[in-house]
Formats: sequence, C-alpha cells, structure tokens
Amino acid sequence: VQLQASGGGFVQAGGSLRLSCVASPSISSFVAMSWYRQVPGEQRELVGLVTRGGITNYVDSVKGRFSIARDNAKNTVYLQMNNLKPEDTAVYYCKATEGTGVTTRPWWGQGTQVTVSS
Repeated sequence: VQLQASGGGFVQAGGSLRLSCVASPSISSFVAMSWYRQVPGEQRELVGLVTRGGITNYVDSVKGRFSIARDNAKNTVYLQMNNLKPEDTAVYYCKATEGTGVTTRPWWGQGTQVTVSS
C-alpha cells in the first residue's frame, strides 16, 4: 500500500487549498480514508474522514470550511480547505484504514505542509 499526499503550500488567511491523496492499489479496498494534521510538539489530530460508503465526518473546528471527497476512479481522496485560518497551519497526513475490529490496520502517507499566514 502506498499513499501519496500533495497540494500543501503557503496561503493567506481566508484562502483555499486542496490536498490530494493518491492511494495504491485502490482506495475501494479501504474501509475509510482520513485526513489528520499535526503541529510540532502536539499530537496528531483527526481532521475528517470519508467511509467506503461515502459518509463523511469532521472535527468541529473545520466543519463548514473543509470537505472531503473521494474519486474511486482516480484512487484519490481530496481535502478541500476553504476560509483557512492561521490555526490550520500544520503538516497534513492522509490515512487509509484497512479491515475492521481486531483486523484493523492503518496506512499512512507522508505529510504535506500547510501554512496559513495572518
């Protein structure tokens, strides 16, 4: 399994970015695809996820601003981030969850830096 995240960058507050995570061999094989973020010295935080069935969920701090979409044909999951705030600055990671219950296994991609200036 390989996850390749991209799309990070530098943006001013109020701006937008779209992150992409390309999974191989196929995102359809995963129960859920998630986006996390991490600030140096802090724990990695779940930003949001989309299940294989298309159900999405988000942390309260990004609701109404961020959205996750999956394109099964492209094996890609997107994180659309609008109205970005300086506190959104972090390294963003995508995660694929394989299996359920005791067979659950996470796969992580490399991070992509998002920096939001005030």
